Parts: sequence; C-alpha cells; structure tokens
Amino acid sequence: MPDTSRSAISLSAIAAVLMVLPACERASDEKKAAPPAAWTLDESKLQQPIRFAATDLDPAQSACRDLGAYANGKWLAANEIPADEPGWGAFLVLRNRSLGVLQQLAERIAAEPNATGIDKIIGDFWVTGMDEKKLNEEGLAPLEGRLAAIAALTDGPSVAEHLRKIAAVGENPLFAFGPEPDFKNSTLNIASAFQGGLGLPDSTYYSLGDKKPIRDAYEKYMAKLFELAGTAPADAEKQARTVLAFETRLAKASKSNEQLSRDVELYYHPVKIAEADKLAPNFPWTKFFESQKVATPEWFSLGIPSFHQEVSRMLGDVPVAQWQSWLRFKLLDDASPYLSDAFVSEHFNFYGKTLQGQKEQRARWKRVLGVIENSAGEAMGQRYVEVAFPASSKAQMLELVNNLRDALKVRIQNLTWMGEDTKKKALEKWASFNTKIGYPDKWRDWSGLTTGRDSLYGNVAAATAFNYQYQLDKIGKPVDKDEWGMTPQTINAYYNPQLNEIVFPAAILQPPFFDPQADEALNYGAIGAVIGHELIHGYDDQGSRFGPSGNFEEWWSKEDAARFKALTSKLVTQYNGYTAAPGLTEKVNGNLTLGENIADLGGLNVAYDAFQKAVAGKPDPKIDGMTRDQRFFLGYAAAWREKYTPELTRMIVASDPHAPGGVRANGTPTNIDAFARAFGCKEGDAMVNSGEKKVAIW
Repeated sequence: MPDTSRSAISLSAIAAVLMVLPACERASDEKKAAPPAAWTLDESKLQQPIRFAATDLDPAQSACRDLGAYANGKWLAANEIPADEPGWGAFLVLRNRSLGVLQQLAERIAAEPNATGIDKIIGDFWVTGMDEKKLNEEGLAPLEGRLAAIAALTDGPSVAEHLRKIAAVGENPLFAFGPEPDFKNSTLNIASAFQGGLGLPDSTYYSLGDKKPIRDAYEKYMAKLFELAGTAPADAEKQARTVLAFETRLAKASKSNEQLSRDVELYYHPVKIAEADKLAPNFPWTKFFESQKVATPEWFSLGIPSFHQEVSRMLGDVPVAQWQSWLRFKLLDDASPYLSDAFVSEHFNFYGKTLQGQKEQRARWKRVLGVIENSAGEAMGQRYVEVAFPASSKAQMLELVNNLRDALKVRIQNLTWMGEDTKKKALEKWASFNTKIGYPDKWRDWSGLTTGRDSLYGNVAAATAFNYQYQLDKIGKPVDKDEWGMTPQTINAYYNPQLNEIVFPAAILQPPFFDPQADEALNYGAIGAVIGHELIHGYDDQGSRFGPSGNFEEWWSKEDAARFKALTSKLVTQYNGYTAAPGLTEKVNGNLTLGENIADLGGLNVAYDAFQKAVAGKPDPKIDGMTRDQRFFLGYAAAWREKYTPELTRMIVASDPHAPGGVRANGTPTNIDAFARAFGCKEGDAMVNSGEKKVAIW
C-alpha cells in the first residue's frame, strides 16, 4: 500500500516520501563487518521481485489509450491480492521479500545463546513476539498498572498530570512532541508540539456522511476492546459512544491531511512559553517541559495552536469519566498488537479488514518483524545490509543520481517562465542537494536499551521510552545531518526539505526499480524517475518554500510565484478528473495529491533528459522489438504496477497525498511529448494532453 510514512514531528513530519505503505546520541562506531558464511540468505525462501518482461504487455490494450493497462494489465489480472495483504504490486512484493530476509536474520540471531548489543535486542523482541502461548496466558496483565492509574483520575488537573507522566515515557496519545529543525535556522533542533489524538485516518472521517459506516465500525471496535478488558457490554457501548464524541470534538479543532499537505507552514508556530501557558491554562507548557526533563526554552513551536487551545478547554469542561474512557481506549488500542490473540484479532478486524479490506491477518512472524521495525528498526537494518545490499549497487546509484542532478540543472537553466533572480536561487538550492544511498555511514548507538525474554509489551514499552528520550536529547542541539529518517530495509525513498537531502534506502534498490542486469532504459524509467521525483520535491509547491540552506524563506519573486501557482493549478484540475480505480466512483483529490504529482511529472522529465544524455551516440538496441524510449516509459509504468482493495483505495483517496498507482502510471506521461513520440500517439488520444490541458512545470 502507499507510504508509510509518516515518527514524531521531527524531520519526517514534513519530509516528502515516494509512497505510504505502514532515534539518541551520535551513532556508534560499530563497524560494518562481513556477514558470517552461515548467514548467507536462502534465496529459495524469498519472494522474487517483479522484473519487466515483454510478455507482460497486453496486445489488446494501447499505450496511447492506457499505458498502465498496456504495461501492467496482464500481470495484475493474473496476480490476485494475497489474503493477508490490502494490495499487491511492485512495492508490496519487495516488502514481502524484505520481510523474508529479516525473518532469516531474526531466527538466526535469536538462536545465538550469548548475543549482545543489537543482536540481543533483536533476539529478545523475536522470542517474546513469537511466544503466542505466553502472550495468550498473560492476557491483560501487562496493562494492569496503567489501567489502574487511569481509574484513579478524579478531575481535569489529575488528567493533565497523567498526560504528562505517560508522555515522559513516550506514551502520549494526545499530541506529538519532539525535536524539529527550526524553520528559520535549520541547523538547530527546537522543541515542537503538534496535533494528535485521532484514531481514524483523517479529521474529515469524523464529519463526512459517506464515512458514517466506518465511524460505526470504529465505535463497535472500541466497545469490543472495552469488553475484552472486562467491561460489561452495555457499559462498553456507552463508553465507546463517549470516546467517539470526544475524538469528534478533537477532529473539529484539527487540520485535515489535505490542509497539512498543502501548507507546510502549519507545522511551525513559534510561541514564547508564557504565551503557550496563557493559551492553554489547563495544560501549562511550563509544567510539561519540566515533566519531560527538557530545559524550558524561551520559545518553542506550538503547531496548530487552536488544537491545543481546545485540549485545554476539554480539560476544563469534559467530565473526568469521559477522559478516562478515551485514555483507556487509547491504551488498549495502542497495546492490542502486543497482547493476546483476542486483542490482536479485534485490532485487525477494524484496521485491517474494515479500513483496508484485508481478508486475513498476516502471519505472526511478519507482525513481529513489524514490531522490531517500529521499536529498533535501524538495529535490524544494520544486519540487513550485511546480507542484502551489494556495494556495487551504491556506486551505480550514485552515478545515476549525479546524471539526474545534471539534467535537473539544465532544466532549471532553460525555464522560460522563471525570472533570473529566482532561477539563481533555484540553482543555489540545486548545488546544495545532499544524497544518501543504502544505509547510514554511522550506525545509531543502542546501548542503554534494556530488553529481555519475559514480555513483548515490556520490550515495546522499554523501546518506546528509550526512543522518546533519544528524540528529547536532540532539543537545543545541532541537527545531525548524518541521521536517516527511514531504515535500510524500507521500500521507499524521501526528500527532506530542511536538510535538502534525497534518501534512497537499500531495499528499494531492487527490480523493478533498480536492476544492475537491466538495460539503461528500464533503470532510468524506474529508479531514475524515483530519483527525479525526490529531487523535484525540493521544488514542489511546499518544498519550494525552503531555500538552499533548508530554512523556510521567500526566495521567489512575486511574479514567478504567481506563474508557478498557475501552472500547478492545471495539474490539480487534471488529477481531479481521474477516477481512483476501475469499478469505483471516487475521484482523486488533485489538491491533496498536488505535491506528489508535481514530483512525478518533473521527475520523469528529468529522468528522460538524463537517459537521453546517457545513450547519446549509441545505437538503439530495440530489445524485444521495443525502442529504448518505449522501454523507458514502460519501465516507469511497471514501477507503478499495483492494485488495492476497494477499501484501501477509498482510504488513499480520502487521506493520502499520493494518488493510487494506476493513476500515477498514466497521469504523468500524458504531459510529455517524448512519450507520445515513442508510441506514435496523436492529439486526441487519451494519453495525450495538448493545448491548455498540457502541463509543463519543472
């Protein structure tokens, strides 16, 4: 499914990622050692990646009518969505391959009797997570102390104190808090708070009429959790209603994903501590900083201040019993994946079946690897790259990135709609791009995280507290530019505007995105477009608001900004016209997806330019009867070979800044003359935008 992505506030909150699928001091100096011979992967047990083949092409389709159907239709028709997945295609195939690698590593690591360091952490999580019998015997026992603390609350001030206490160990269900590079000085981490508290995918789910069935299912899910925790059915239903009412009130004070994706400034609202205390008198921020043992700063960023103002009001006028119900639910909801099968099943029934249309629960080993990813992902990543990422791939990728960067520079220089002063700043930003490929140069230090083989929930709680403290330790300190926002085993890529960096984890550098054995056309069309996509995020409607240094600044002339907005509005109109998937009526939201669509369009153009330079003067090999230009665009389309359940598609359309893969395969090429030339498409064909409909930006 589309990325995942989105950790506390910090860099990841405003980083632009390729997809959405579902950190402490300086990194340690532990060296990357060669893997022991016994750790050679058993390739026969791994999911094989998708490689583009001429036999995939559907002769009943036309590239000029529907490129996605022509390139991917046969494969999609022949490959059903697995029962334990909400979708299937290029990204999810690679994710399952990555999981297979991690499973082999975890099993071998856990079998080591005297493991230390990161291996002990990985092994402890694996053993406690795989012990289904013990988890079922424990039932609700791991939460008894926390539930008792909620039951003891008596009024608004005691609720506020409880929120501070649980936040201090990283368990804050109400809002996000952590470090964020200062928008005005991106070299320094400041404290930042942001909205939270909602269990549904977007604030709009709490009000839209067509989302009522999901709200009803959410309410039933809450009641089920209360019953499993020992509440009588009638009272459980009553508490569930009050929790939904509680979150509905929070939702009214929250910004939607569409608003957040189109106005990055919402993440930054500097206030002095005294002002924050006055704005939220029932939740004084001075006390909060003291409770987190963070030096009280003169000012910090209070994102969406109206949300925090409403929280303060709720601490004054919401009955303590309603606060208790909501806190109980949030605790049970967050802990369910680490408890007995009864809790796990209810959690899956709502988040998997109802929201995403997934038919079956994933195997326990896959779920346990997900827990390790969330709790100690970079530790596992250190072992992953030892067995699954050849050094040659990093070198080849760096060459591709440099070629794409050169092509982007030429495009910026040749822009006709941008004035020279703005263009000069755009080139300064181009010159300051940083590239990260594969894995961090230095690994994070995990010493201080104590885990054991007694309790999965205990290990999760320990890691949560450890990781939260790691984040708090950054506040007031320089930004560590060596740190990564994704683990090496993640099938994704991202751009971070405050560091002006593009990042490509090891796991995405596999077919169909990157194949060392493939011809240049396929690689430039697939991973080249991914590289270009991340580069263009630096110049999309939000990334372009950050200058060469990563600071939030106005570097555009008013005239150029107006011309840019006019061009991007045409892209909004184009994508508003797409239906999300065949058989559905839901339309893509062109405004919500604008940033990703800008990146797709500019990225594919830049990739094509770089490709043409790379093959200049070489004869066209015409592999399998296809010209290299045709293979370039087919390689791009094949990277978006994916389909989702109707439920997941609807959730993507409602809350995800990425359009569904089928739309992305078709939307971008319609604006590129080289695509039409490659396949002999004519004006009037569905895959050709002309005149005012044609969009050209970067």
